[in-house]
Amino acid sequence: MELIITEKNNAARRIAEILSDGSNRTERVAGVDVYAWGTHRVIGLAGHVVGVDFPEEYSDWRDVEPAELVHAPIETRVTKPDIVSALKRLSGKADRVVIATDYDREGELIGKEAHELVREVDDSVPVDRVRFSSITENEVKTQFQNPDDLDFELAAAGEARQRIDLLWGAALTRFLSLTSGQRGTDFISVGRVQSPTLKLIVDKEREIQAFDPETYWELFADLAGDQTTFEAQYFYDDTGSEAERIRDEAHATQAEQDLSTAESVTVESVNRRRRTDDPPAPFATTQFIKAAGSLGFNAGRAMSLAEDLYTAGYITYPRTDNTVYPDDLEPAELLSKFEGTPFDEAATSLLEKGALEPSRGESETTDHPPIHPTPDVPARGDLSEDEWQVYELVARRFFATLADPAVWEHLRVVAAARDRRLKANGKRLVEPGYHDVYPYVDTSENYVPDLTEGTSLGIDSVSLDEKETKPPRRYGQSRLIETMEKLGIGTKSTRHNVIEKLYDRGYLESDPPRPTQLAMAVVEAAEEYADLVVSEEMTRELEAEMTAIVEGEKELEEVTADSRDALDRIFDSLSDSREAIGDHLRSSLKADKTLGPCPECGEDLLVRQNNRGSYFVGCDGYPDCEFTAPLPNRGDPQLLDAVCEEHDLHHVKILDGRSTFVHGCPLCQVADAEEAADEIIGPCPECHAEHGGELAIKHLRNGSRLVGCTRYPDCEYALPLPRRGDIEITEGRCDEHDMPELRIVDDGDEPWEFGCPICNYREYVANQNGDLTSIDGIGEKTEEKLQAAGIEDVGDLLEIDPETVAQNINGVSAQRLSEWQQNVG
Repeated sequence: MELIITEKNNAARRIAEILSDGSNRTERVAGVDVYAWGTHRVIGLAGHVVGVDFPEEYSDWRDVEPAELVHAPIETRVTKPDIVSALKRLSGKADRVVIATDYDREGELIGKEAHELVREVDDSVPVDRVRFSSITENEVKTQFQNPDDLDFELAAAGEARQRIDLLWGAALTRFLSLTSGQRGTDFISVGRVQSPTLKLIVDKEREIQAFDPETYWELFADLAGDQTTFEAQYFYDDTGSEAERIRDEAHATQAEQDLSTAESVTVESVNRRRRTDDPPAPFATTQFIKAAGSLGFNAGRAMSLAEDLYTAGYITYPRTDNTVYPDDLEPAELLSKFEGTPFDEAATSLLEKGALEPSRGESETTDHPPIHPTPDVPARGDLSEDEWQVYELVARRFFATLADPAVWEHLRVVAAARDRRLKANGKRLVEPGYHDVYPYVDTSENYVPDLTEGTSLGIDSVSLDEKETKPPRRYGQSRLIETMEKLGIGTKSTRHNVIEKLYDRGYLESDPPRPTQLAMAVVEAAEEYADLVVSEEMTRELEAEMTAIVEGEKELEEVTADSRDALDRIFDSLSDSREAIGDHLRSSLKADKTLGPCPECGEDLLVRQNNRGSYFVGCDGYPDCEFTAPLPNRGDPQLLDAVCEEHDLHHVKILDGRSTFVHGCPLCQVADAEEAADEIIGPCPECHAEHGGELAIKHLRNGSRLVGCTRYPDCEYALPLPRRGDIEITEGRCDEHDMPELRIVDDGDEPWEFGCPICNYREYVANQNGDLTSIDGIGEKTEEKLQAAGIEDVGDLLEIDPETVAQNINGVSAQRLSEWQQNVG
């Protein structure tokens, strides 16, 4: 038997379909899907099925000092026992094993882990390695005909990262968490890559906070020719350079007066030039994330969609530094695959050019090509809306790299009156070039008439604008990743995950990312007591050492030892400052949860969590003051800058995926609920006949609203109502339930004819068992994939675990499954 091992289940299914020409069947081995045909079996892992950790005796935070972890032994443990069991069972029957995990540092390590598991069963079975950059029929079959060996040095670099991240993360996380009294799920996370990244964001926030705006003025005039009017800006000589911003108010007002009283200006010079606008370079990972960001996708979402498209065989591997197409890429052949598709016009126009010379970037590597579409072009209905946007971006970037340069014509006109000079800069697109096929770059034009020197122009109006300098912009996610790349922080495969972790750990909020008080405190503590923790140089050096392993210049144990030595130096700095660090972190943790003053005692009101994990508002003066207020029973609360004028409390935002909403001031919600009288709307279907119960619109103290029985708690009948919008009781009436029809009116949105609450809820329940295609993003082909995985309707979808099911569905990620669940629920 030939056993093929892939990195994930959906890749296993796709490769099995390709190699078996669609004749494969699914078998279950140890509860794991295995794809079979003839004497072949394909099993998909779930990424790493083993992981590194310290021995069990180091797991008790109370008994083991964090510094002891620095030199603790590291062992490998099975993390996915079902998959490991299936893999070993299959290995015992195999006479050949082929490892087909992703071709990068992490994929090679996953392949090495699989190799070692196979060797535990059979130490003599031949093990080959195949590598590919796209999961297409041609490439998969070609690479399986040309197997190679595992690259143990590349895998060792991945293992070094695992070890180093464990050492840094575990030791420093434990130290800061124990020092600040944060245990359980509220631990303070520190990491070799995440901490320097966090410092970048904190440093930017410090720049913003320290920024002192300066006032300046800009002066504009509308100039009129024979048949046209255009805007020109005043400028002056500032020690040899042109300046438009006027720093001196007297200068600004005098210049305004001079131009306002002038009858005309005379054109002094007219300069024309043409500029070539070269096509963009092929996509590497960072440039792809930046471009996807302009479409509204954050870094994590962009990469998730790209990985789905790669696994489905539609684009090449999305983790690459390469910006030069390989010599064996045939652009015309690939373009021809787009004829007769929604991209027909763009592809045809490029094919008509004849010779195609792709653009080139500065980075050329040999592992993977730049990100580009494969010959397998999907139909529009095969992809969700988000997937299609990303696919189109990748396809059109490929088109752009084959297109001609664009040509711009620039025109600069300078005119003067009373020694005051005005300039107007015009531009127009003369030859669109690559812009015809890549509509993601601004091509707006600025009209300035073609004038001659000496022409007299009238002055229609003059305006003097007072402005202030703006603080530096926060890093957007794509710009942050660019900066990380420039500084050598992280890798192309990890940078977007690092940002997601910083959000998950409570260090970042909003988008663009803004550091929380805890983030500021962690960075401040590290800078003061152990600056290596947030040192980009240290992280860059460790990354360089891992690269040295790949190149055969260093050994795994040597790099691990270097990292332990660096941690020794850090703990030497930290050990004498434990109490000061703890005080600093505890103060900042409290600041992140402080809403404002308690109305009963004046102490701080804090966001707290009860033993069941629910959030509420509680007084810091407890137990002397027992004041509390409820918060919504779902989602995670985040404090906003906005403050309630009446209660002096920060407004609260509830983070709950796509159901995220602004809760506002918790005390206002309580007051509104207590002031709102129940509105009787009809008989309770559960108890009216026997006990006379009525249904009423009720406002709860946590901001929720519902239709519930007036006999509660004796009768618990209740129906949900939308949280947002005003509820109007209309004159329409439901004949079946003798209930008025409701309308939800929300500012800026069309009124929602909610109808009878009972009928509405019945329809909602029915939708839970409705067709999957009723959900945005699920087309017929995706529905077929879901049904093949046992998800027959919406009700089934709501019951699944996205992480588990995603392993069994080709081209559908756990994140997408989770989003579909949220859209329904």
